Amino acid sequence: MTMQLLTANDALPANALLLDNTDDVLAHGEELRHHAVVALHFPRWTDGRAYSQAVLLRGRLRYRGQLLAHGDVVADMAPLLRRCGFDGAQLRADQRRETALRALGQIDAHYQDTLAERHDAPRPDARPNARPNARPIPGPNPFPLPAEPVTGPARAGTPAQA
Repeated sequence: MTMQLLTANDALPANALLLDNTDDVLAHGEELRHHAVVALHFPRWTDGRAYSQAVLLRGRLRYRGQLLAHGDVVADMAPLLRRCGFDGAQLRADQRRETALRALGQIDAHYQDTLAERHDAPRPDARPNARPNARPIPGPNPFPLPAEPVTGPARAGTPAQA
């Protein structure tokens, strides 16, 4: 998936819905239908709320339009922006497009799937050789729960558990 990288001098699309990172994107569900582009604002590069907004837009609201990041966007953010569902970013004035493109190519393995990867993955019950109405294998549970809650030793400065 390629990512559109805009410079600070490039204008955001005229029809874009601009949302601040404090806006409740779930409350804008109806309004999203009228916009092909949503631009999410990063007031500081260390403020990750717009990442969460992007995940909500793609996951819960199933927004299929273009998502753009703008504001204090640095080149190193590009891989995570793409993973969270952004299609593009308007880079901060001191950032170079080439640096962001290089950052996009550096990470190719991840510990967790994205929402899109989870939805596209084959379901366990859709295996071609799966038995219909398969039941768990009978027998003792190899990982039984303890009869009583497990508590660790009391930490220094806290009263001991009775």
